[in-house]
Amino acid sequence: MSEAVRLEPLKVALGDRSYEVHVAPGCLDRIASIMLNVLEPSRVLVVTGTGRVEAYGRSVLRSLDAAGVPSTLVRLRSGERYKTLSAVARLYEAMIRQGLDRRSAVVAVGGGVVGDIAGFAAGTYMRGIAFVQAPTTLLAQADAGIGGKTGVNLPQGKNLVGVFHQPRVVVMDTTTLQTLNARDFRSGLAEILKHAFIRDGRFLDWLTACAFAISNRDANRLAEAVHWSCRIKADVVSKDETEQGLRAVLNFGHTVGHALEALAGYRHLTHGEAVSIGMVAACRVGEEIGVTSQNVTARVIEALADVGLPAEAPSWMEPEAALERMMADKKTLSRRLRFVLLREVGRAEPGFEVPEEAVIRALQRCRGSIA
Repeated sequence: MSEAVRLEPLKVALGDRSYEVHVAPGCLDRIASIMLNVLEPSRVLVVTGTGRVEAYGRSVLRSLDAAGVPSTLVRLRSGERYKTLSAVARLYEAMIRQGLDRRSAVVAVGGGVVGDIAGFAAGTYMRGIAFVQAPTTLLAQADAGIGGKTGVNLPQGKNLVGVFHQPRVVVMDTTTLQTLNARDFRSGLAEILKHAFIRDGRFLDWLTACAFAISNRDANRLAEAVHWSCRIKADVVSKDETEQGLRAVLNFGHTVGHALEALAGYRHLTHGEAVSIGMVAACRVGEEIGVTSQNVTARVIEALADVGLPAEAPSWMEPEAALERMMADKKTLSRRLRFVLLREVGRAEPGFEVPEEAVIRALQRCRGSIA
């Protein structure tokens, strides 16, 4: 057995709100000591999901109890359709019942849905209390665990209610990825590939060379992929915390992706599958207006196919219906569609206003025969 790779903590540089991101196999076992290096909570609410992830939540609870930190665990239902204001209200009730005060903290243990809900509750309870991210899915580790975006969905669209609330520390134990089902694991790879597409062609070359090892969950290659992906996101967030410019590149693939998720009722497509299709759609949009070359689109499709991610939208996707969903997206201004597009692999640019007819043509080209 090869020796475990050693990865240094990453830093999200935001002045007095800076924090570290710890990426390492087994680091969840020492979360209490990592947390207590940066805060002294009066009480902690551990928020986790149901099913297998609950065991990780209880492990964090034991770690905090052993360190003498009064802690309580609350479970949330997993899945985008449960990311609602009513779920946040449940957490408020638990916070009040457990006596959380302004020196207390919330620890989110689970996927992106758990992190989004728990982070939003922490960011708004008593005008904001400390928050710690411990993402256990590849999707959350690659993306949602860093950056402080929190929020919930409305029937009209995804993440329409939320706040920026940065965590005090992020703990990513990559051994949790070994227990993910195959579909959820592939879904997380979409966000890792996105970071390579938008910012680092060398990373994409490395991912392509290591695709077999990563797909088979080689512990070292997987930890390195998460660490590299997080380094890209940490750099972007450090330069543009609240998405006034550069950070918008992280939305590559999400304009169409979010629309597909909403059209599917947050049931038939995972977030990563929707973003995968959305990235190809964005490339087609770029082709339509002369920004993205067909060679770039082909490279994106090839990289997604290497790890089993889709490039075609489901046959039930009606371009006009998807367009209407995009119009409700928070990235749309005055009903003008704005896209992040690829100039080349590793170089994305935000803020392209695209005519509706070009979007429709691109979506028509993306629609396949899959159900």
